[in-house]
Amino acid sequence: MLSEYEFITHKFPDRQDIRIYVIVDVHLGAKEHLEREWNQFCDNILKDENARIILAGDLINNGLKSSVSNVYEETMRPREQKRVMTEMLRPLKDRILCATTGNHERRSGKDADDDPTYDIMCKLDLEHIYRENMAFVKLLFGDTAHGDGKRNPAYVLAVTHGAGGGFYTGSSVNKAENFAYIFDGIDALVVGHCHKPFETYPEKIKVDAHHNKIYPVPIKVICGTSWLAYGGYAMQKMLRPASHVKQVMTIRGKKKGISIETT
Repeated sequence: MLSEYEFITHKFPDRQDIRIYVIVDVHLGAKEHLEREWNQFCDNILKDENARIILAGDLINNGLKSSVSNVYEETMRPREQKRVMTEMLRPLKDRILCATTGNHERRSGKDADDDPTYDIMCKLDLEHIYRENMAFVKLLFGDTAHGDGKRNPAYVLAVTHGAGGGFYTGSSVNKAENFAYIFDGIDALVVGHCHKPFETYPEKIKVDAHHNKIYPVPIKVICGTSWLAYGGYAMQKMLRPASHVKQVMTIRGKKKGISIETT
């Protein structure tokens, strides 16, 4: 596996805008998985030639005997979940920018030294854009040899599944924003895990002693939604239902800028 400290680089010489969809917390195989909505979502992405996707973990539910979830309530066994997810992603493989694993896939790592997300990416011949814990994705538009950062913009996204969060949405926002502040040079942090979709717009103060400048630098923080109906574990633990809005990041190809919309 490649190191988290190696960039995953994608070039877009035509400078067309791209739309990035965050795919996280699908939980294929869970009793509560929104199968119809997930299938429709995949079909819609195929119809959008400028769509790209980020895979941020928990693609499969991966219920094991050692895990919290009840294995007898799974709609398919873990190896079948992995096979089905691979086949669903195969028509979209050219749209995938990166993939990282989630806590549900890590269950297999703890029990059997296996990573289902890595297996899926290998099956798609995309293991070079997989990172175990965090992916740093560089997007280059236009003339990358002589780019000026404005007419030929470059972007850096940090992608990780996420951890913790707590009962309230605010605690999940605070955790994600605090984590975003440790990075110097990213344009956006992409997370999941908490099943509470949100996006925030914090800023950092950039101190550039070399060019004698001090100025604010905006950061986007986006947390993807889950593909689970309310019930099961969430209901047992008295967790709150979460909305299922789908977010899309529009990355500008001709003048630097990122906008986030919900659908």
